[in-house]
Amino acid sequence: MTSFLRKRIISSAIPLVFVVLGVFCLARLTGSPVDLYLPLSATPQQRAEFSAAHGFDDSIPVQLWDYLTNAARLDFGTSLRTGESAGSMVLKAFPVTLQLAGMTMLLAVLGALLVGSLAAYRPNSLIDRIAGLLSMTAASIPDFWFAIVGVLVFGVGLDWLPTSGTLGGPEIWVLPIATLLIRPFGVLVQVVRGSMVGALSAPYVKVARSKGADPKRVVFGHALRNSITPVLTVAGDLTVGLVNGAVVVETIFGWPGIGKLMIDSILQRDFAVLQAAVLLTAVTIFALNILVDVCHALIDPRVRQAVPA
Repeated sequence: MTSFLRKRIISSAIPLVFVVLGVFCLARLTGSPVDLYLPLSATPQQRAEFSAAHGFDDSIPVQLWDYLTNAARLDFGTSLRTGESAGSMVLKAFPVTLQLAGMTMLLAVLGALLVGSLAAYRPNSLIDRIAGLLSMTAASIPDFWFAIVGVLVFGVGLDWLPTSGTLGGPEIWVLPIATLLIRPFGVLVQVVRGSMVGALSAPYVKVARSKGADPKRVVFGHALRNSITPVLTVAGDLTVGLVNGAVVVETIFGWPGIGKLMIDSILQRDFAVLQAAVLLTAVTIFALNILVDVCHALIDPRVRQAVPA
C-alpha cells in the first residue's frame, strides 16, 4: 500500500504543478491591475509606484519565483481589493463550498441508493422505467440551466425561495443544493441500479431468497453491501467534480464560497487571491483523488497491482 500511495502521489502532483503555473501566467493575460485600480488621471509616476509596490514591474519569471518562494512559506500575498491576506480570504470562503458540496453529495448518495435499489429489485417494471428516465434526464441537465430556471420559477415567479445569499433558514440551501444535486443523483442512480442488478442475480442472493429471507434484508443487507464498491468510486469522483464545479452555482446564487471568490478575483484582477484560491482548490482535489484511489485499493487489491512501477 505504501508503494501504491507513493506512485499515486507522484503521478497526481504533476498536473497540480501545471495548474498552478498555468493560472499564474493566464491571470496576467487579463491585463494589468494598474489600469483597474488607478484612475485614468493617474500620472506615470503614480502608476510606476503602484506597480513597484505590488511587484508588477518585475518580469514574469521574477514574479513567479517570488510567488513560489512566498507560497512555500504559506504567504500568498495581499488582496488588492480589500488589503486582507489572500490566504485568510480563501480559508474563509472554502469551508462554505465544502459544506455545500458535502451536503449535496450525502443527499445524492442516500437518494441514489434508495431509488437505484428499488429499480433493480424489479427490472423492467414501471418503477425501473421511471427511475431510468428520471436519472438519465437528471444526468443530462446542465447545472447553469437548472439554476436559472430554479431562480425564475421558485424565486421570482412563486417567491417561495431566496435566490442568493446565506442568511436565513434552511430554505437558503434548497436551490443551490438542488442545482448541484441533480447530476450526481442521476449518475449514481444508474450506477447503483446496474450494480444491484448483477448482485441480485448472484447465487448467494438466490440462496437467501430460497430460504425465505425478508426481501428488504436481501436487497439492502446482502445485495447492496456487496455492490457498493463501484458506487463509492463514482461518488468520490463526483465529489471532486462538485468542489471543482461549484463556480457557476455559487456565482448564480451569490453563494460566498471559493467559486464566487475566484470569479470576483478574475474580474477585478486580484491575482494574489485568485492564485491562493486555485492552489487550495487544486490541492483539495488532489487530496480527494488520492483518498478515492486509496479507498478503492483497500477494497479491491487488483487496483494496487494494476499501478505500473
